[in-house]
Amino acid sequence: MENLCEEVKSLPPFQEVCPEAYQYTVEKPSVLQINVGRKCNLACRHCHLECGPNRREIMGRDVLEVCLRVYQRHGYDTIDITGGAPEMCPDLKWFIQEAKKLCSHIIVRSNGVIWLEPGYEDFPEFFANHGVELFLSLPYYRAKEADRQRGEGTFHREIACIQRINGLGYGKGEGLTLNLVYNPNGALLPPPQEAMEQEYKERLSRDFGICFDHLYCITNNPMGRFSQFLKRNGNLEKYMQKLYQALNPAAFEGMMCRSQISVGYDGRVYDCDFNQAGELPIAGRKSIFDLAEEDYSPRHIVFGRHCYGCTAGAGSS
Repeated sequence: MENLCEEVKSLPPFQEVCPEAYQYTVEKPSVLQINVGRKCNLACRHCHLECGPNRREIMGRDVLEVCLRVYQRHGYDTIDITGGAPEMCPDLKWFIQEAKKLCSHIIVRSNGVIWLEPGYEDFPEFFANHGVELFLSLPYYRAKEADRQRGEGTFHREIACIQRINGLGYGKGEGLTLNLVYNPNGALLPPPQEAMEQEYKERLSRDFGICFDHLYCITNNPMGRFSQFLKRNGNLEKYMQKLYQALNPAAFEGMMCRSQISVGYDGRVYDCDFNQAGELPIAGRKSIFDLAEEDYSPRHIVFGRHCYGCTAGAGSS
């Protein structure tokens, strides 16, 4: 995919502002993030990977099997599954069943409304039975703003899905963790996370009887559809400057690229999901198959100007 951020030459390359101590991964990795495909039932305006119903990229079982071997060899703590809609990967249930034998902390990042589609209705019970932690994207607590990003009618469909998983015990502090994810509707930085979480909890409880554990406020990364939107409206450079001006030195230490590796549907490996969008593989351009034969060692992180999206304000990692 085209990385439009690199067109903004008025900003220094990210590695020039990032302290050298944070330009390498940590001594012990903690997260194996696996993007199981670009196919999705939605085509959200802010999607950095341009996922949608017409995408065909899906991770095969051969790659998933090697991911399990790499998890064991490198000593990760968490398996973090994302997409697309991860549920649209035919081998997802098999993978979670096998991963659960090795890993006690499995995350799935979902849009929720996929569970209303034929063939996907039983995923909430499956996730609950396997103790999966869920991250659901809910761009706002009102329908108008949320539907503007994700499509007409998606808000109330997701509300129904959240109510359903609340009924299974998610979000009630009983061991099944439900997190919601907020991101701004447009070229704005997110508000303070703690205050926004309180606002979400009050509104969703009052209006829909919904409860959840945590809200994460994510900056829209200028990649994929969102970067195209910014460029069409002549706002790409302005938005990049906004990210640069909001650079928070305290966010460098917690950048997700420092403690994880991100696996693409075809087995190529990246420092993060945003680097997948920019087609920036890890240094050495190795695949998950290579890593299955090697012990872990810290590596130099591959940066781009889109990395300013993870260090603006409170940071998005």
